[in-house]
Amino acid sequence: MNRRTAFGQSPKLPAMTASLKTFSEKQRQKPLAMVSLYDAPTASLCCEAGADALLVGDSMGNVVLGYDNTVLVDMDDIARHTAAVVRGAKSSPRPDVPIVADMPFGSYHGGAGETAANATRLLRAGAHAIKVEGAGDLALRAIEQLTQMGAPVMGHLGFTPQSVLRFEEIVQGKTALDAERLLQEARRLEAAGCFAVVLEAMTEEVARRITDEVRMATIGIGAGIGCDGQVLVWHDLAGLLPGKPFRFVRQYARGREILLDAARAYVNEVQSGVFPGSANGWTMSDDERARWGRDEG
Repeated sequence: MNRRTAFGQSPKLPAMTASLKTFSEKQRQKPLAMVSLYDAPTASLCCEAGADALLVGDSMGNVVLGYDNTVLVDMDDIARHTAAVVRGAKSSPRPDVPIVADMPFGSYHGGAGETAANATRLLRAGAHAIKVEGAGDLALRAIEQLTQMGAPVMGHLGFTPQSVLRFEEIVQGKTALDAERLLQEARRLEAAGCFAVVLEAMTEEVARRITDEVRMATIGIGAGIGCDGQVLVWHDLAGLLPGKPFRFVRQYARGREILLDAARAYVNEVQSGVFPGSANGWTMSDDERARWGRDEG
């Protein structure tokens, strides 16, 4: 089976340094376009579309698994979906697109051995790097440990979904005090070894200053135009979810309406007897049908 045309092959461990080179080009002419997604067909599609990087985010809890938040997403969820995304990327015309996998809630807050085992599991599933949320002592300790192991780590600042229960509001960096906190956190993440950082739901002024003052790449989501790149959840950009999208989302298709029309058409044709038709199945030859009838008699 050809691994570039099918999803069924097991991936080899990635060549991480080469695959992540795109994140080290701070002065690139074009911003980096990253998509957060969770399955093989979508990964293949986005690679073919020209995406610079893929993120297997714990946002799958909200948009795929039906959870109320990302806290319920566990290592089994992330590992399974990471492997699927890797197979999809490898089947595309651009099989070397870098893939970053989220470390889910609780996966890097235990001992060093547990943190190492969880990160290793994601790298062995085919991820080129992992993402850790926040800049507290536990997160910084995990980042330092993992980078010393040789695992590339992306940080995540601003609104961090795994800490949703402690936030009073979504948008961060509205005050000078909060802005300075975020800037210092970005510096700590870089010092700990992060090669890039997601800046989520923060004022444009803060995101732009962080981008100007750190060497690592900044990937914005609801953080304005001044970042080195942008990331959106596939289900948001494709318009697959009901309800009004978040302010920072731009929908590039009315995917839910298209798929709803397709599902309705299928249901109507089945219920009316139109589908399946003669073109959707097979029949025996006249001779074999006659022979079968004689055999039964």
